[in-house]
Amino acid sequence: MPALPTSIAAVLHGPKDLRLEPRSLWAPEPGQCQLEVKSTGLCGSDLHYYLAGRNGDFAIRSPLVLGHESSGIVTALGAGVATQYPHLRVGMRVAIECGIPCRSLNPDGSERTGKDVCKHCSNSRYNLCKNLRFCSSAKTFPHRDGMLQQKINHEAWCLHPIPDTLSYSQAALAEPLSVLLHASRRAGICPPPSHPSLASSSSSSASSFTSSSSTSAAGKKILVFGVGAIGLIACALAHELGAERVCAVDINNDRLAFAAREGFTYGEGTGTYCLPLPSRNQSTEPNPSNPKEPEVIRRAKENAAHALAIFDEPDGFDVIFECTGAESCILMSVFCATLGARIALIGMGSPLVSSFPISAAATREVDLIGSFRYADTYNEAVNLLSGSHIFTANCKSRHSNGEHELKEAGFSQKLAKLVTHRYPLNRAKEAFELLARGRDEQGGIVLKVMIES
Repeated sequence: MPALPTSIAAVLHGPKDLRLEPRSLWAPEPGQCQLEVKSTGLCGSDLHYYLAGRNGDFAIRSPLVLGHESSGIVTALGAGVATQYPHLRVGMRVAIECGIPCRSLNPDGSERTGKDVCKHCSNSRYNLCKNLRFCSSAKTFPHRDGMLQQKINHEAWCLHPIPDTLSYSQAALAEPLSVLLHASRRAGICPPPSHPSLASSSSSSASSFTSSSSTSAAGKKILVFGVGAIGLIACALAHELGAERVCAVDINNDRLAFAAREGFTYGEGTGTYCLPLPSRNQSTEPNPSNPKEPEVIRRAKENAAHALAIFDEPDGFDVIFECTGAESCILMSVFCATLGARIALIGMGSPLVSSFPISAAATREVDLIGSFRYADTYNEAVNLLSGSHIFTANCKSRHSNGEHELKEAGFSQKLAKLVTHRYPLNRAKEAFELLARGRDEQGGIVLKVMIES
């Protein structure tokens, strides 16, 4: 019997234990395609796994291949793909969606009925599917390997064709952009998906993504906490959707300077605020004027007041994207929100918040919105990265001049600036170490590291 071909993979066995290993390359199963992976971006969750062997509550229980921000080229079709997905063919360049929900299907491919129907997959919220398996995540076991390998077999319906004008590294950004498209829909400032992949009707698709009938960012002021890659994409997308102003908060002056210099923040006045780190000797005693108020709340109020003064936005912001997961920023976001604002929780940092200003949020009707991964976003993401717009004519007409339309033409080019470093697969460990340091040997900031073939 001839030996099976192999594919080299970067396999994580434990904290900082990343090994290059050959993996047997089987023929794609029915409904799958075989892919040559061309570009994979490293994200924060990958880094957590690399450094600690876990990401929050999810710890690796067997060797795991990381990577889920990917693009590649189709090299083989499994049985049935040519008939069921005639738009896919060998040689096609694709962006790869890495979440595999049950799609409300039985193991034999038949549709579930009655009480067995997956309500999340049936209502365009397949990111919440209880049986979803996500490549490179240790949430489920056995784990499903990610994309840091030369070739891989993957479900055909999760492959999204990309134009020749879009580079593989740009196409890999469809994944983090999807995170923000989903969060923006949840926050009510982005239109619903134009081509829902699993929804039974367009109406169910639209209602599941927004908490209001309004899906326009026009006239709204947006604040983003954290200007790593995800936060910078949040800024760029808010601008693309027509927000009146976009500002950002971070603890890193260099990243804030990058955000301002490259046009990720915009609007009249100062658009960035560097949050001061708390002093090691800072008092933890209660506030003398309000003994029952925890110190963390007092500090959050104080920092929010300083930020709003710098931004000259005394009434606060309409929508806040919290991309850090840090307790201090979560608390501060409540006090930076205007009446009736929405706070989209995107960062996956602190699992618990010791104190929370619940009365301030409730009496001012501030909505806290959870946002987890994405569903039905890839078509729009690829279109945006390819130079198209999801910005409606109605939204455009609300701008008093053409300044926004001139800026939005550079959305894809702006996001391409996030890719600061590139490495081949055989140097994946070096790439992770660079991402962990946050600066390269020349002192340059590290935003998005790509592993490329």
